[in-house]
Amino acid sequence: MNTFATAEKRAKATADLTGWNPEDESSWEAGAKSIAFKNLWVSVPCLLCGFAVWMYWGVITVQMLNLGFPYSKEQLFTLMSIAGLSGATLRIPSTFLIRMAGGRNTIFFTTMLLILPALGTGIALSDKATPLWVFQALALLSGFGGGNFASSMSNISFFFPKKMQGLSLGLNAGVGNFGVTTMQILVPLAMTFGFSGQKSMALTSASGTLIGKIPAGTPTFIQNAGFIWVLILVPLVILAWLLMNNIRDEHVSPDIDSTSGAILKIAGMLGIGLLTSSVGCYMFLPAKSGGLGINQWLVLPAVIAATVFLLKLLPGKIRNVLDRQYKIFGNKHTWVMTIIYTMTFGSFIGYAAAFPLAIQVIFGFSHVPGADGVLTHVTPNPNAPSALTYAWMGAFIGAFIRPIGGFIADRLGGALVTQVTSVVMVGAALGASHYLKLAYQSATPDQYFMPFFLIFLVLFLASGIGNGSTFRSVAYIFNKEQAGPVLGWTSAIAAYGAFIIPKVIGEQIEHGTPEYALYGFAAFYLFCVALNWFFYLRPGAEFKNP
Repeated sequence: MNTFATAEKRAKATADLTGWNPEDESSWEAGAKSIAFKNLWVSVPCLLCGFAVWMYWGVITVQMLNLGFPYSKEQLFTLMSIAGLSGATLRIPSTFLIRMAGGRNTIFFTTMLLILPALGTGIALSDKATPLWVFQALALLSGFGGGNFASSMSNISFFFPKKMQGLSLGLNAGVGNFGVTTMQILVPLAMTFGFSGQKSMALTSASGTLIGKIPAGTPTFIQNAGFIWVLILVPLVILAWLLMNNIRDEHVSPDIDSTSGAILKIAGMLGIGLLTSSVGCYMFLPAKSGGLGINQWLVLPAVIAATVFLLKLLPGKIRNVLDRQYKIFGNKHTWVMTIIYTMTFGSFIGYAAAFPLAIQVIFGFSHVPGADGVLTHVTPNPNAPSALTYAWMGAFIGAFIRPIGGFIADRLGGALVTQVTSVVMVGAALGASHYLKLAYQSATPDQYFMPFFLIFLVLFLASGIGNGSTFRSVAYIFNKEQAGPVLGWTSAIAAYGAFIIPKVIGEQIEHGTPEYALYGFAAFYLFCVALNWFFYLRPGAEFKNP
């Protein structure tokens, strides 16, 4: 009997699938293909909204600066770092949610959780007097959107055959990552329209949208940066419940409890990630932002280790499943691919988070000597480019090219494509650092904006292609059971780029040397070039690809 001869009928009658084997060509064409793509097309917009809610602080903080909210530039950069740390940390438990709770249950509940920060952000932005700690708490909760990537990628990896892993995962991640671009376009536009009775705020500095600048004094509705996502998320939650499936086979989710039991497991595991990221944020935040000011390079490994350790303490079935899933940590290739994936996705998400505010801070002000001869960075630049007009292009290119990168890697080999893009990233980072240095020492930084911007687009392009190619490498290197958790784990660690990159850029801007951040990133990319060649391209490599 054909395993999937009745698969489509079963999928319509129940949320649970058994006997799932997409490698069987006849079964794939008999019905499995349509089921797989149905889950993919629901997964993509859910993931898109996750990225949007996670990353919207990059745009919101620019507008908070334009509206005169009573916070420093450094404090606004910390909101992005908080969301980055939370989102990355929540990916660690999210890595294992599919096996614990099933794909449908996980995507449904984690998408629903996004409503909390979206609604809260809209309410908080309605009043300039909202305390900083409220925005910090909401940035922390926005991390739910970042965590969703790990469970989403792990889930989709089980639905498609190996020959389609690059394309399917590239589509899920690439189109999902359009959440960053969608947010960077939609949020500035949403802020220009108000509903009946909504309170507006007047811009104290010029702002911008996709279609151009908005002059100072224009009424704006910044609270819609949160509310707009509530309107989108509600129907998506319903679609996830109605159309998605759990795969109850041994290699995916064999021991799913009732829906309520599955949701309790998800909530408990995400609660651990939320706890450790909260403590981590308190540790790294500077004193003026309410924290202890401990160096982030000490905080980061502590948060990761604490999260992994506390998850192991969970009782019963959860612990037994995690013992099995944690076997990925004994495979050296898990750690190699974690580093390489951090280069690609970590760069993409980190630059996407920091790019808007970095443009505003570096090119939006004239850098002129003060009375003591030391450069000051507080005089508005009348010819400044609008960060909200340009910043979306980087994330758009990186997300758009990702499935194409996966498609190319399916044919040429993941490691080869990754190698080429890594070399390009080294050169682009060094080129961007040159113009960044010139701009931050100039009274007219706008003259350096276009070459800086174009080179940075190349950096986004290369990171997107490389991200798609690493998906293919994971499918090639790991077996069916391990590939999903490895994708989740590598994406969890890579997501700390959304924490590290804004933090490092913000620190170097404060020190007057923003180019040093790009020097460090270029050195890391060069290390990844050597690592990728040694393990996957050199003659005699264990998984030579190609």
